[in-house]
Amino acid sequence: MAALSTRTHGFADYAVGLLLIVAPYLFGFADGGPAQWVPVALGAILIGYSLLTDYELGAVHLIPMPVHLGLDIGGGALLLFSPWLFGFADVIVWPHVLVGLVEICTASITRRHPAPRTVKA
Repeated sequence: MAALSTRTHGFADYAVGLLLIVAPYLFGFADGGPAQWVPVALGAILIGYSLLTDYELGAVHLIPMPVHLGLDIGGGALLLFSPWLFGFADVIVWPHVLVGLVEICTASITRRHPAPRTVKA
């Protein structure tokens, strides 16, 4: 079920990327450890590959949308399991798990190809 347009997905990419970067500071887990740096790094990477994606909100159009969605699923899975993979589940879990699940679900319902570009005369 591809219910989400690539344009809408693009807006979500930048919003989630920014959220991941600021979440440790907003929600009080900016302790200098992996609980802080995993989402910050994943947020910066998400914004970076979004700028390089071949969709309406990409700046350079190098990465095909199906590859982008695969990166979203991989990053979402890493974020989802990061409290246990990096050993901070005793400190904080839910922000990582919830945003990881949102990433995976959003990628799963997004169209695989953007709408055709129109050339302005």
